[in-house]
Amino acid sequence: MKRQKAITVSPSRISDDDLSILSKIISPLLNVQFHVLQLPSAVLAGFEPSQIGSLVGVLMDACIPQLDQILDPKTFQSVGLKKHAGILKDREGYPDFIHDSGFRLELKLLYVDPTGVVMKKPATPREPSARLTQKVTLKNVNPSKDALLVIAYQLQPIPDAPHLFAPTIIDIGVFSMIECIDARDARLLSKGGKWFGDYETPAVVSKRGRVKLKARKKLNDSQYGRKESEGYDYNEDTNFGKLARTPYPPLNAFLRKYGWKKILVSDDEATPSDLEGSELEKEMGGADTGTVIAPSGRR
Repeated sequence: MKRQKAITVSPSRISDDDLSILSKIISPLLNVQFHVLQLPSAVLAGFEPSQIGSLVGVLMDACIPQLDQILDPKTFQSVGLKKHAGILKDREGYPDFIHDSGFRLELKLLYVDPTGVVMKKPATPREPSARLTQKVTLKNVNPSKDALLVIAYQLQPIPDAPHLFAPTIIDIGVFSMIECIDARDARLLSKGGKWFGDYETPAVVSKRGRVKLKARKKLNDSQYGRKESEGYDYNEDTNFGKLARTPYPPLNAFLRKYGWKKILVSDDEATPSDLEGSELEKEMGGADTGTVIAPSGRR
């Protein structure tokens, strides 16, 4: 019998080989159904995908480290995941799990619409809400040990009771956390955003700020707001870290398999030319001779 390659913790960044080995170790989770949540097809007609996502997110987070108690222990004892104490010590403590090998994994879920069942549909497709929040930064990510675990799940019929649907794992992706964080943060800076504090609050240039940039006026980067109506040059980035907005090719390829064809761009990332002729531009006045200050770095 061929011996499985050993998994080791590198002193630098987690390697592609280690990610591949982790994926194989976790692969017994594929096709697992969580029968602790069973929904009749008639009931599903009253749910939107986002509502199901909220229910299943809590369920998956609690169940995955205890699969040997819920399902066949022999099948899943090799998975080796345990709930991590969490560095951040709160509801969203980082990371979620620790593997027997010493590697640490942060779990994010990707909901995939079920087939053969009618559900409530929002007027427009909703972006996956899973994100790497501002609480996960270079300060607490261990480059050699940390990985992002993305689990795609779908409500599927239970074989012995096809009128009941249960969350079923259909795909698993394991990615370098430090590479995802680097891509996330580089995107923030490339769009003119910046960090306030010591990696505390990510902020983007507000509409007012973009008009000032177009008019070659200096931005006030001493403070930020949360709403456009507050009139600051920077606003907190409410879309920061969403997986569908993180330009990391391996992660993007995984998301594309389930309908997300490109990195999303929101209104708060529009260029100053997008506001040409707007009422806000008229209110701010024309160009002057002030120095253009390119937003960068953290504060």
